[in-house]
Amino acid sequence: MKDQAASGDDRGASASPRLSTRETAARLGVKPETVYAYVSRGQLSSRRAPGGRGSTFDAAEVDALARRTGRRDPSPATGDPGFRTGITLIESDRYYFRGVDATELAGRYAYEEVAEWLWTGDLRPGIRFTAPDEALAAARRAVDALPAHSGSTDRLRVAVIAAATVDPLRFDLSREAVLASARNLIPTLVEALPPAAGASPTGDATAGTANGRRAGLARRLWPKLTARPADEPSIATLDTALALLIDHDLAASTLAARVAASAHAHPYAVVSAGLGVLEGPLHGAASGLAHRMLTEVLERGSAVPVVADHLRTGRRVPGLGHRLYASEDPRARTLFALLADVPQAAPALAAARDVVTTTARHAPLHANVDLALAVLSVSSGMAAEAGETVFAVSRTAGWIAHALEEYGERPLRMRPTGQYGGPRPPQPLPSATGEALQ
Repeated sequence: MKDQAASGDDRGASASPRLSTRETAARLGVKPETVYAYVSRGQLSSRRAPGGRGSTFDAAEVDALARRTGRRDPSPATGDPGFRTGITLIESDRYYFRGVDATELAGRYAYEEVAEWLWTGDLRPGIRFTAPDEALAAARRAVDALPAHSGSTDRLRVAVIAAATVDPLRFDLSREAVLASARNLIPTLVEALPPAAGASPTGDATAGTANGRRAGLARRLWPKLTARPADEPSIATLDTALALLIDHDLAASTLAARVAASAHAHPYAVVSAGLGVLEGPLHGAASGLAHRMLTEVLERGSAVPVVADHLRTGRRVPGLGHRLYASEDPRARTLFALLADVPQAAPALAAARDVVTTTARHAPLHANVDLALAVLSVSSGMAAEAGETVFAVSRTAGWIAHALEEYGERPLRMRPTGQYGGPRPPQPLPSATGEALQ
């Protein structure tokens, strides 16, 4: 943006526009005082604005300094911090991986293929990730040692830590090493999970292809989620869900993963950071709330009393609305279309539509991906936390993609300053409890 105070002579004397101090600070992601510190150190030149009202700075010079220091992008109007990324773009109720419509990618390619493409920009049809024997053995031992009531995210966190301990190259943050760790870690997480009660440990090994492609990871994950035999439409839906959920820009768990990567934590620690945030009910666990709601709708025969109960008690209706989409979540739309081809999903799909229609009388909210995951989990005999498991396994690839980006930035750049609101110093030393009575 051109500095409005700059004169015509200023604009003609330079090939790039002039920026005010405030604009320069925003572009560099620093405070105005730091801008003048750059000037005093000779890293940035300034020119007095006409009339003596502050200084102006050459935009090209500012951008060059930003590239050298690893700048933070200017904060958007919402006040939220923004960071440059080439992974996911969300706009006009659609989202894109590396500029390509993510729903089209997920509809055509398997999860591992989309993950590999997101990491490298190269499409490798037929690529499958393999769990190393030593890492898988360590992860299974750790997971098996947990109490029986442990949740799937508990198991995944433990599996990540166990896998890290047997990877001597985990501290190598070169691109090749990080990618090798990622390709090993994701299948290790899946295969370390215990099979669902009554499920075959290996799943249906005789099943063929899903939508003309071998759904490798989805087929291995299926028996961890349900004892029901895997049919091809269901496997195709699960595989597509994995591909759709790989990334969604700077969601809370992804931001946590980038903070860890900014500190040059190894990729296993980056994934652990993401998993810690994902478990919240407003993030990865949201599909479990939608699962329970759909189960209740099916039991009561209508969404009306269920939605009424949620609204009467001040609870949000799960699976509806998304801050980034004005209409239906494109991930939900894609999964609903696939679920329509799964015969056993018809009742749950109808219940989900009943929820949307009923809630529309109160607020114009559209379905999000959590509701679609709930339809899949309810109709497939999965536990309520199954959607969270799918989310966590899938998003691991996205966290790795963001870590790869962040490793190339200036380390520890995500260091906000707290707005202190405590007592002003100096304060007297505190007394131990009861000391004053002695």
